[in-house]
Amino acid sequence: MIDESNKCTSFAHSTININISSPAEEGGCLYGISKVGQFGRVRGVQVFTLKEAEMATGKFSEANLIRSHGAYKGVLPDGTVVAVEIFGRKGRQGERAFRSQVDLLSQLCSPYIAQLLGYCADQHHRLLIFEHPSNGSLQDHLHPRHSAQSKTLNWGIRLRIALHCARALEYLHEKASPPVVHQNFKCSNILLDHNFRAKLTGFECAKAGSNNLHDPISTRVLGASGYLAPEYTTTGKLTTKSDVYSYGVVLLELITGREPIDTTEENVLALPRLTNRDQVVEMIDPALRNMCPNKDLLQVAAIAAMCVQSEADYRPLMTDVVQSLIPLLKNQSHVLSSSHSNPM
Repeated sequence: MIDESNKCTSFAHSTININISSPAEEGGCLYGISKVGQFGRVRGVQVFTLKEAEMATGKFSEANLIRSHGAYKGVLPDGTVVAVEIFGRKGRQGERAFRSQVDLLSQLCSPYIAQLLGYCADQHHRLLIFEHPSNGSLQDHLHPRHSAQSKTLNWGIRLRIALHCARALEYLHEKASPPVVHQNFKCSNILLDHNFRAKLTGFECAKAGSNNLHDPISTRVLGASGYLAPEYTTTGKLTTKSDVYSYGVVLLELITGREPIDTTEENVLALPRLTNRDQVVEMIDPALRNMCPNKDLLQVAAIAAMCVQSEADYRPLMTDVVQSLIPLLKNQSHVLSSSHSNPM
């Protein structure tokens, strides 16, 4: 297991001091910085100019578009590969939201979360710059647009991805202070490196809550259909258990290889089937046939069933999910050693 405390830079729990003057009063730049210096830093987070972001991304070339919501692959002068996300919200409210995002993301420090490397607040442009793993997203591998686009993920790799994702949410919910609700947990926001280590990204909708895990956050309903918890879609009340539900849906995708169609369709309706041994075996992704022990499959299905319970209070804490997955992955050590050697 990885000690999360020593794998990130020293700004893990710092708070960025935000100057409350408006951008117009401060030359169009964030935090009262009238001129953004070459790779200047705000407590460990680099500050980029628009020109630097354009140089990194080939002036936001269509060829570098990596996600449909406006993220571009870029390369910094030192060779670091990054994802440059365009922050779309405008106006005074959008400015406050951007400041909050930078403040929130700069405090997150986990090897299972894509790290915020910097931001750009040049004139009216607002950009977030993240580390960018090299192996695409889980969406690309589970649901490729073209059959030759991706290799099949074996059972050991899928278990490892499930554990890494669980650790990411465990960190957000139970180790970050205050706790963070991701609100948009889905396959396309799970990035993979060349060793299939998973890193969570897509924090556009993330909300910091109170230190009481069960206190709901009232917000307008955002996120991808099929991954949203039922209580969130009906009331707009968001808790960490909403993320647990979304995690359960992703776990079902890892088992079945199928995309969630809607909260009333396929995967969620499969909940009663998850307690039936024969039907669970029938649900498995055809690419995994004869690749995983039925006992392990049934245990993962049982975890998924708990996560997608309709009643939020019945869903487990992510710490419990992590502890349930660790022994399963240890049982797959022979599978891991035959593919990629990597610590949990």
